[in-house]
Amino acid sequence: RFPFEEGGEFSIEVDPRSCPPSKIKTLRKAGFNRMSLGVQDFNPDVQKAVNRIQPFEMTKEVLESARAEGFGSINMDLIYGLPRQTRETFARTIEQVIELSPDRIALYHYAHLPNHFKAQRRILPADLPGTVEKVNIMFDAIKTLTSHGYRYIGMDHFAKETDELSIAQVNGTIQRNFQGYSTMADCDMVALGVSSISKIGNAYACNPRELDDYYAAIREGRLATNRGYLLNEDDAMRRYVIMQIMCNFELDFKDVEDRFGIVFKDVFAYELGKMKPY
Repeated sequence: RFPFEEGGEFSIEVDPRSCPPSKIKTLRKAGFNRMSLGVQDFNPDVQKAVNRIQPFEMTKEVLESARAEGFGSINMDLIYGLPRQTRETFARTIEQVIELSPDRIALYHYAHLPNHFKAQRRILPADLPGTVEKVNIMFDAIKTLTSHGYRYIGMDHFAKETDELSIAQVNGTIQRNFQGYSTMADCDMVALGVSSISKIGNAYACNPRELDDYYAAIREGRLATNRGYLLNEDDAMRRYVIMQIMCNFELDFKDVEDRFGIVFKDVFAYELGKMKPY
């Protein structure tokens, strides 16, 4: 349905538990040239607690097969704050990740929401690390990764210092969208499927989160979009400010004033007041 254009970036997220070399070969033949691997944690006790048994060797095989087939960029997703996870166990996971040397790493915080996700009801709250332990796990990971050739892109991402994502951050051209950080300039994004969110210009359009509602719309031959939002000038300005902080870790007040014709300290008086204690 969607032939891949020559020279484009086409990424796919795979579960190493169900991605043998033959499947990787097929994905590459179809045109995919980037891959993201779900890892979470390599510790066997943590894997057992979250019901995701995935030995280190299995992930290594997928990564090496992807590289052998010509995938140009490989990302790994990690999660901190999982049950039975400690600073020591996760430090070992980070060591193993560094050994595999992916181009990019996403380090997400685990959100325990058993009321929303049925699978999480099997996790015992007593097994979850406390807030201080989680913060230490995160800082340990940042320190180790940045001392081994990875740049902290911000929020939850790392990339090798030679990676185009790192270069874009240094150049001040990095972007953030619903899919994470990107080297692409702010552009339209068409999202397909249940729960997806598209962005066209200053408009956002959401698809239903429930499969039944999504399928019903498709069967009736109409767009599945069930709600949307059109940004006004104030929204656009605040989005720009948020993006500058998320992507560049700094904000030039005069730049915002010149772009949007405002007096920064007047428009953001409430926010600046809230920040005074810090």
